[in-house]
Amino acid sequence: MKKVLLGLIFCLFVAPAWAESRDVQQHFFNQHLGDFKAELDVAKAEGKQGILLMFEMEDCPFCHRMKQSILNQSEVQDYYRQHFLIFSVDSEGANALVDFSGKAATEKQFALDHRVRATPVFLFFDLSGKMLTRFTGAAKDSKEFMALGRYVVDGAYKTMPFARYKQQAAK
Repeated sequence: MKKVLLGLIFCLFVAPAWAESRDVQQHFFNQHLGDFKAELDVAKAEGKQGILLMFEMEDCPFCHRMKQSILNQSEVQDYYRQHFLIFSVDSEGANALVDFSGKAATEKQFALDHRVRATPVFLFFDLSGKMLTRFTGAAKDSKEFMALGRYVVDGAYKTMPFARYKQQAAK
């Protein structure tokens, strides 16, 4: 009887969380060819509010945690994909790219140009390629990461730091 009860509890509480999990590469990140200037035109044409870049490193445990516990959540994926084009940048990468101004660089140089020293770093850009705000480190949970998205979408980044926005949203 105990096993049946535990199985029922598992199905009711744990299984639904798994059902909401989707592949990060397919459902969170957009595919790109490394031309962020051209991606601005795509974002405009698709009615997005901007572009979100996640700077990461291959062996970064915090990047891995973000992907495994937050960026894989369907609610997070749907909200962010609705408002942004989203791309991953390897902060140690040698792949060529074109920045928002049309300048050629490597991923590593692009990361250094944006003062990315640790990962993950999330940078939000408007449709002209101007950086709006940054979030360094892993979010505590999906609720905090959703608040970060609303912070940018609602324009709160213009008037207050994210920490104050979170405090006000919690009230």
